[in-house]
Amino acid sequence: MSGRASTERLSRLLAMVPYLLTHQGIPLEEAAEHFAITTDDLVHDLELLFVCGTPGHLPDDLIDAEWESGRVYLSNADPIARPARLAIDEAVALLVGLRTLEQVPGLHDREALEGAMAKLSAATGEAAATAGAVAVDVRTDAESALVLEACRLALRERRRLHLAYLVPSRDERTERDVDPMRLLSVEGRWYLEAWCHRAEGVRLFRVDRVERAEVLEADGTPPPQAVSRDVGTELFTASPDDLVVTLDLAPQASWVVDYYPVESVEPAREDGWEEASLRVRLRTADTRWVHRLLLRLGAGARVVDPPELAVRVREGALAALQRYS
Repeated sequence: MSGRASTERLSRLLAMVPYLLTHQGIPLEEAAEHFAITTDDLVHDLELLFVCGTPGHLPDDLIDAEWESGRVYLSNADPIARPARLAIDEAVALLVGLRTLEQVPGLHDREALEGAMAKLSAATGEAAATAGAVAVDVRTDAESALVLEACRLALRERRRLHLAYLVPSRDERTERDVDPMRLLSVEGRWYLEAWCHRAEGVRLFRVDRVERAEVLEADGTPPPQAVSRDVGTELFTASPDDLVVTLDLAPQASWVVDYYPVESVEPAREDGWEEASLRVRLRTADTRWVHRLLLRLGAGARVVDPPELAVRVREGALAALQRYS
């Protein structure tokens, strides 16, 4: 039996004992259905319980289980008769999660959420006080809140969205129609996952980069080939063939780290540019947007690598100055 299967079985056995003690004589089939297992699996579990008990391993120390009649009877299991309870750290994590969820704008059925928090707080006591000292900020600005509300409406009513969206990697504003699939929050930012008719594929849109979201009358049901991706903390995976660009950023350009997908961030090197506070690495398949970004940053950034990009940026800046002169 694998480690995961063993853990699942142990959890089931710990829940099974108090349940069977309060349901004496329950039919095998009904008990198996309650735990979503087969009757054969239930019998195997009962056989295991039959040799479990308190230290000593004498007959009076073991759980007594009987099921030959087709009904289950359990006795001599008082030491583990109490249902499993949340540990303090588990209760704190759950309460913090529920209180964070309560802050989400446009949340439906707040009454049920508040009822669950009240019951959990009353049951955990000390944990509730500890959880109250932890806060997670999921607030959004007014414009993003309007975009979120439009996304939720489109999702709820299965309607298409028209987005005006900023693509930082190309420094370009685009207009596109999308069929919403889901909203998700990762590392404090909201994203819309949707089927994009412009790209003809599933795309993730950062909500704070949506300049306008309009709910259309058209049906917004995603096509069959629209499959949600597994999303962790790393939303965007660069190709290994992409060019690695290393930049030194002065303090006034540190906003680049929050706005563009960078691969690594570290303090600037002591032997580098004295104005720099950060050194960042990013991957890109097209350096044109990096070139435009560096011209925009001016004295706030310098190219460390590759050197040919530094040469092109310098030439571009000089050409722009010549046009002004």
